[in-house]
Amino acid sequence: MTFARTDRSLTAQWWWTVDRWSILAILALVCFGSLLVMAASPAVAERIGTDGLHFVRRYFAVLPVALALMFSISLLSPRAVRLLALAGFSLALVALAYTLIGGVEIKGARRWIDLPGLSLQPSEFVKPCFAVVTAWLFAQNRVRPEFPGKWIAIILYGIVVGLLIRQPDLGMTAVVSAVWFTQFFLAGLSLIWVVLLLIAAVGGLAGAYLLLPHVASRIDRFIDPASGDSYQVDRSMDAFMNGGLWGKGPGEGTVKLFLPDAHADFVFAVAGEELGLIVCLIIVALFAFVVLRGFSRLLQEHNLFVVLAATGLFVQFGLQAIVNMASSLHLMPTKGMTLPFISYGGSSMLALGLGMGMALALTRRRFGDADA
Repeated sequence: MTFARTDRSLTAQWWWTVDRWSILAILALVCFGSLLVMAASPAVAERIGTDGLHFVRRYFAVLPVALALMFSISLLSPRAVRLLALAGFSLALVALAYTLIGGVEIKGARRWIDLPGLSLQPSEFVKPCFAVVTAWLFAQNRVRPEFPGKWIAIILYGIVVGLLIRQPDLGMTAVVSAVWFTQFFLAGLSLIWVVLLLIAAVGGLAGAYLLLPHVASRIDRFIDPASGDSYQVDRSMDAFMNGGLWGKGPGEGTVKLFLPDAHADFVFAVAGEELGLIVCLIIVALFAFVVLRGFSRLLQEHNLFVVLAATGLFVQFGLQAIVNMASSLHLMPTKGMTLPFISYGGSSMLALGLGMGMALALTRRRFGDADA
């Protein structure tokens, strides 16, 4: 695809201003994801008694929609991104509250809403939209001190976290909190607030350990694997050891025959066994490249809203990848979180298309009015 620099069409302007290297890195992650879902999901599908290609078909049905969503949103201006995030956050917050009443309970948690042909997880969509909305509130508070943007952001954060804990979903709570704190800090958080929020975070973790049995169980098993069932983590570690440097080859691994979440939460273990250490390091490098490339594009940005919103989206993207891979490698307690663009998951894939589309739109090179 080539366009003349004098071409003033929307597509041509997008081509010359969007970060094409980040798009290539994301597409490379999608390629790895397609390969790993085809390798891992048939065994999982057969084990639960359904058609072997059940998850493969669903993955490739959602993937084009997610990519189309990402590319179409990347065409938008920062103002349009802000409006889209506000509308998306409003709808997703209502859906998030509805999960507590009419949501489907799976493994003791109410996080999903059953729709025809799709199980929707509203918290996945709250995550990117909330990052953009809070970025605007913090930015407005700096530009117009009389506007209570900071306090509105704090109230919204309390509502979102309260709903997530009620589900319960501590992992999503931790990611949302980390992104929110990062944006608050960049917006000019005073030292006393930093100390208070850190104390609150430690207190929240301690409270979760004392009040939520499944959280206590996961932390105990991480500290002492012999204290409970550590089957999935043990099989995951075996997979990495079996794969060695170059792996057994696509489709040749055996861990997917035993891991219940081989196509989702533990897809990185399948990558370790079938593709080997070298390819796993390439996948890690691709995630790091997308995040660091995004940050580098923001170094010349003067619009505070754009800086805060894009930073939140990239921190979210990178943190989600770190949590998934660290869980598979037994570097932290296990947490049911997908590996971006690689794990199977309809809601996650669509939300990633939404979030990275907004990130690409915000990091486009703009001239003149940065908010146009």
